[in-house]
Amino acid sequence: MTTTTHVTDLYPTRGATEVVTPRQDPVVWGSPDTPGPVSAGDLQALDRDGFLAVDQLIGPDEVEVYRRELDRLVTDPGIRADERSIVEPKSQEIRSVFEVHKISEVFARLVRDERVVGRARQILGSDVYVHQSRINVKPGFGASGFYWHSDFETWHAEDGLPNMRTISVSIALTENYDTNGGLMIMPGSHKTFLGCAGATPKDNYKKSLQMQDAGTPSDEALTTMASEYGIKLFTGKAGSATWFDCNCMHGSGDNITPFPRSNVFIVFNSVENAAVEPFAAPIRRPEFIGARDFTPVK
Repeated sequence: MTTTTHVTDLYPTRGATEVVTPRQDPVVWGSPDTPGPVSAGDLQALDRDGFLAVDQLIGPDEVEVYRRELDRLVTDPGIRADERSIVEPKSQEIRSVFEVHKISEVFARLVRDERVVGRARQILGSDVYVHQSRINVKPGFGASGFYWHSDFETWHAEDGLPNMRTISVSIALTENYDTNGGLMIMPGSHKTFLGCAGATPKDNYKKSLQMQDAGTPSDEALTTMASEYGIKLFTGKAGSATWFDCNCMHGSGDNITPFPRSNVFIVFNSVENAAVEPFAAPIRRPEFIGARDFTPVK
C-alpha cells in the first residue's frame, strides 16, 4: 500500500490570476555563528538583496580547464544528440547542457569543491544536493536571452520543491560585460513570491527551455516590481560568480555583441527540502532538469 504525504502549498501559482504572496521562509537558513566561507556581512547582504557577488571564485588556470571542458561538450555530436542538450531555435547551436555534473567529471569536481558546496551548505544550513546543473553558452551575434522569471516559481510548480531553501551559483567562464547579455536581478524581489497566471501545459519544459511561456510574469507585475526594487546588471571577469536566492526575479538579454558569454550554473537544494509531487503541473519534469536523487554532495 502506498501512502502520500500531504504538503501544504505555501506559494500558490499557475491559477486564473496572478497572486502575490509574502515570503514564508528564511533566506539564510544557517546560524549566523556557523563557520564557513561566507562572512557575516555577506550573509546579511544576501538576506537583504537576494544575491552575493564573488569577484574571483576560481582562478584563471581553473577557468581555462572548465572552458576547455565546455568547448569539448558543446562540440561532441553525442552530447548534441542527448536530450539533456538544448539547442537555439534560430542558430541551431547548443544553448545549454543539463546535468553537466553527471556528464562530466570535470564539472562534478567543481560541484564538490568546498569553495562552492561549502557556501551552499552554510547558506542553507544543512547538507545539500544538486537540484539542477547546466552549462549555458551564449555565443555572440544573436544568442537569445532568458525572460524575467523566478526560478522557484517553476521549481515549485513543476518540480515540487516545497520551500524556498534553494540557492544557485552562476560561475562566469568568459568575461561578463555590460553589453553581452549579462544576468539582471531585481534586488529585494526575493522577499515576494509572484504566483503567475495560467495552467501548465503537459511537457511544458520542452518549450520553456528555449522560450519561457508558462510561469511568465505579466508586464504590469514586472513594471511594479522594477519600480520598487530597481534592476542590477552583473558584470565581472571570468572566474567571478554570482550566488542568488531561488526566488529572485531575474533574466538576461540577447547577446548581439561579438563577445561570447558562457557560464556554469549549479542549483543546490537542502536535503531537508526534497522535491515532492509538482504543486501546479500535471507531471514531473525529467530528472535531468529537476533531480529526484537527493544524495548529499560530499
